[in-house]
Amino acid sequence: MNNILGSILIIAGLIFDFVGCLGLIRLPDVYNRLQASTKCVTFGTCSILLGTLLIIGFCTAGVKCILAIAFLLFTSPTASHALIRAACKANVKLSDKNLTNEYKQ
Repeated sequence: MNNILGSILIIAGLIFDFVGCLGLIRLPDVYNRLQASTKCVTFGTCSILLGTLLIIGFCTAGVKCILAIAFLLFTSPTASHALIRAACKANVKLSDKNLTNEYKQ
């Protein structure tokens, strides 16, 4: 049962990661690209690690999976926020498709 659930989580994580990569290619500006890639890759990679944990069990590699999930959940949104804030301070323009800019200076 753990192998089936772990495989489902790994496949779902791969799909999330693939959608995040498509977001990097398809979205119009740096703000949208960072938002899509951060959310998709964080959830996708955490899902892959959780699936791996279910398949291999709670051993030394399982503890590493748990630590990697915790590290990813804390650092990925923080890094994304820092990059978007730096782009905003550097006056990187929004795409013409955006309707509003809440942080206009």
